[in-house]
Amino acid sequence: MSGLSISFERFRLDNGLKVVIAPDRTVPVVSTNLWYGVGSRNEPEGKTGFAHLFEHMMFQGSEHVPKNRHFEMIERVGGTLNATTWFDRTNYFETVPSVDLELTLWLESDRMGWMLPAMDQEKLDNQRDVVKNEKRQRYDNQPYGDWDERLQRLVYPADHPYHHTVIGSMEDIDAATLDDVKSFFETYYVPNNAVLTIAGDVEPGEAMALVERYFGDIERGAEIPRLPGNPDVAARIGETVRDHVVSDVPLPRVIMAFRVPPFSSDDFAVAKVTRGLLGMGRASRFYRHLVREQRIAKNVVTYVYPLLTGQSMMLVWGTGFPHTDPEALERAMSDELAGLMDASQAEVDRAIALTETDLVRTLERTAERADMLSMFDLYFDDPGRLNQELDRLRAVDPDDIRRFAEDRLGTDNRAVVVYVPESER
Repeated sequence: MSGLSISFERFRLDNGLKVVIAPDRTVPVVSTNLWYGVGSRNEPEGKTGFAHLFEHMMFQGSEHVPKNRHFEMIERVGGTLNATTWFDRTNYFETVPSVDLELTLWLESDRMGWMLPAMDQEKLDNQRDVVKNEKRQRYDNQPYGDWDERLQRLVYPADHPYHHTVIGSMEDIDAATLDDVKSFFETYYVPNNAVLTIAGDVEPGEAMALVERYFGDIERGAEIPRLPGNPDVAARIGETVRDHVVSDVPLPRVIMAFRVPPFSSDDFAVAKVTRGLLGMGRASRFYRHLVREQRIAKNVVTYVYPLLTGQSMMLVWGTGFPHTDPEALERAMSDELAGLMDASQAEVDRAIALTETDLVRTLERTAERADMLSMFDLYFDDPGRLNQELDRLRAVDPDDIRRFAEDRLGTDNRAVVVYVPESER
């Protein structure tokens, strides 16, 4: 498999908006993707949940687009759209027939440049209730729903920007005023804090003419404020920290998390390959040993967060059977982590191949390609860095895995959340 060679052209408007255009004339569709450099890490104490709340507010209409018409107009031409909020960013995206590119650019520009005139107290109150209902559905009333909140509190200190969840505190959301929301928009939803990527059936010159037409008159914002709190954090937690939860869950579950190098580090590729070796596919160590051989776990999950601030986070979890002893499950998981010290070249090669395949399959879709180009431009000021992702993965060897396991996956850098069903108290 050769390296990535995604072609693109890059521009910047006078107001600071970065623009990436990646032509692909294979099929007559085009994806637009707009990343803003604001997420939950930008929220100070007392203002948590604002980034996610504002994602909802952005669909409540702008000066020239009535409430809820953004969805209606995109879906009417056969397109799809959505938005997500995360730790380091918020993104908005559409995929439409290529003849409708101008529609998506007009819609996105209208809410970037002319959102405030349409914002009112009724919309804020309505979306505040929507967010609170989402919190109840996804976190409070969902089995294991609060796992990320518990892990983040263990992994990151109270003054770190990743200590609180993306959805934030409902008390903070309740206290949000219309002036607070307007101030948040004026601070972060500005062209000099955004990347617009257009990928698919598009001619770069024509696309840039449309971008200039719709985004060029939007005024540049002030400099983006520094992150609140203390973004610096030690490479390791320093001990094993725990949270034991007896809850209305169907099965016991053990979740472990570790501080790992940030997405910007060369060692992040080592973390990704380690994750693949542990938990990607039926031949992975966790699945082979815990699910198939020992039958102590029903399923296993591994994941590495591509986070930027201080240290990122890797997690592994195992869900047991109805009468699995959580302590035995935790010991078995710990044994697999310790066993990484004898990782073979064949295992590492397999993990690299799976991670590569996952990346390449993702990039086959114009929407995902646009998303990743936006990410690399916003995070690194270099969308072309995406084309070196395979090289970074292929450079990982067994010695890197052993060093990473010894340095980052030991008991001096471990947060453990254990869920036990109430029926097995």
